[in-house]
Amino acid sequence: MRVLVGPGSGDAIAEAGLAELYAVPRTPWLRVNMVGTVDGAATGETGTSGSINNAVDKQVFDQLRAAADVIVVGAGTARAEGYHVADRPLVLVSRRGDVPEGLRDAPPGSVLMATCGAAEHIDRARDVLGADQVLVLGSHRVDLPLLKQVLVDRGWTSQLCEGGPHLLRDLLAAGVADELCTTTVPRLVAGEHPRIVQGPPIDVPLRLHLLLEDEDTLLARWLT
Repeated sequence: MRVLVGPGSGDAIAEAGLAELYAVPRTPWLRVNMVGTVDGAATGETGTSGSINNAVDKQVFDQLRAAADVIVVGAGTARAEGYHVADRPLVLVSRRGDVPEGLRDAPPGSVLMATCGAAEHIDRARDVLGADQVLVLGSHRVDLPLLKQVLVDRGWTSQLCEGGPHLLRDLLAAGVADELCTTTVPRLVAGEHPRIVQGPPIDVPLRLHLLLEDEDTLLARWLT
């Protein structure tokens, strides 16, 4: 792995050096991590990101999780990707309040739900996760700036979001994402796949902070 843009540009780095390269500049800090192909697909043949990622993407994925206080993910993405309990608190974002089946037996306090008052499954979520773990933030859609602050108030100031594409779009539109980490794998898949950002149009300028390369895979940190 070598640095193309950023500290030590042109140098080769070991996996141990990722911690410094991906350190957050301040807290609170919310970053989103996404993987995509050269032709812009966020998923492959299985309909999941797991069908397009690779070993170096997994290295960065693990580093970002290790540096985070909390992991935020859309409930639909957690369901599609087969999420399990992590070694960090996991916050599911859902307008419906439906807890993915694979997380319904999670240890108390390990999984939270961020939802809205109109969520149709809110009572079931409270039964499954516990009333204190269901955050009602907004009436008909989740108030994402408020979610960020609520997590800060719990002491979780380094926040990592793992998508999906609709949640990333909404975080960017709300102005609460500080950083986007991307992995571009050297593949073309064509077909009908979501992009890493999905939903109504937005226009968010980004600044390239870091660019790494490993066997033709490009890994970037973009600041908003």
